[in-house]
Amino acid sequence: MKKLSVYIMGIIYIYLGILHFTNTDFYFPYMPKYLPYHWELIIASGIAEIVLGIGVFFEKYRNYSLWGIIIMLIIFMSVHFNMLIPEYSLGNSLYLLILRIFLQFGLIYWAWKNIK
Repeated sequence: MKKLSVYIMGIIYIYLGILHFTNTDFYFPYMPKYLPYHWELIIASGIAEIVLGIGVFFEKYRNYSLWGIIIMLIIFMSVHFNMLIPEYSLGNSLYLLILRIFLQFGLIYWAWKNIK
């Protein structure tokens, strides 16, 4: 069952990484104004999601990939906290934005519990 969980995680991250290339414009509004090079960061994060998603399929690289996913999600947390500032909320309710932060912690836990 644990292997299935990791494979589902890998598929999700690969899919989300591909979206960074096929739907790049979607991500621009979420990029904090204080970060430079928005397009490059969107592409780099897509590459990271794809590479880390693929990595979890291989026992040899799984732990490295899971730690990479955890680090990536912690870095992405800055986007979620930035959106708590009303002018950067993109019209989302505070409730939804807080829920996203809890979801982020859940994703971190999901990766962490699969580390051997």
